[in-house]
Amino acid sequence: MNLEEVVTHYGYIGILIGTFLEGETILIIAGFLAHRGYLELPFVIVAAFFGSLIGDQLYFYIGRFKGGEFIRKKSNWKSKTNHVFRLLDKYHILFILGFRFLYGIRTVAPFALGASSISPIRFLVLNIAGALIWAIVIGMLGYYFGYAIEMFIGEVKQYEEWVVIGLLLFGTAVWVLFKWRERNSRRKGVFKEGA
Repeated sequence: MNLEEVVTHYGYIGILIGTFLEGETILIIAGFLAHRGYLELPFVIVAAFFGSLIGDQLYFYIGRFKGGEFIRKKSNWKSKTNHVFRLLDKYHILFILGFRFLYGIRTVAPFALGASSISPIRFLVLNIAGALIWAIVIGMLGYYFGYAIEMFIGEVKQYEEWVVIGLLLFGTAVWVLFKWRERNSRRKGVFKEGA
């Protein structure tokens, strides 16, 4: 099965699942593939919107019903959760609309928001708006990334599989680096406590 067949058969469901679990890398790749004509950009945005919305609603309710207990079990989330609450106090509506754009606390934010006093209806309304903004901005970024690639290397067809692989590797490398830094900072905290 070549890239075109895989994308044609599984593209939108892959976007839905990918944005449910994480998001940015998958959506940028999907935007690029929409530019290449394998997917339709409006459907890419819709799939990303629903994946992100459903994921964050689920995480919000886990935070609502298991909040403190769930967050306490994740010792590396303590400082991030505190940061989420500080941002929430200072920029309430803007933070809920934009937490998806804040790498580093994006995963923790919906759990922490669920553990806060925000009403589920208020979170739903702001989450819908935030998910839509995020899906449009990141989807368009990937789409226009395709134009930028074409400007630099001309005809992309012969390189498109390499571009997709490169984007996946780059996204994975950023994720691994982030996790490595998180683990190191957690270890340093343990050493300080033991000193």
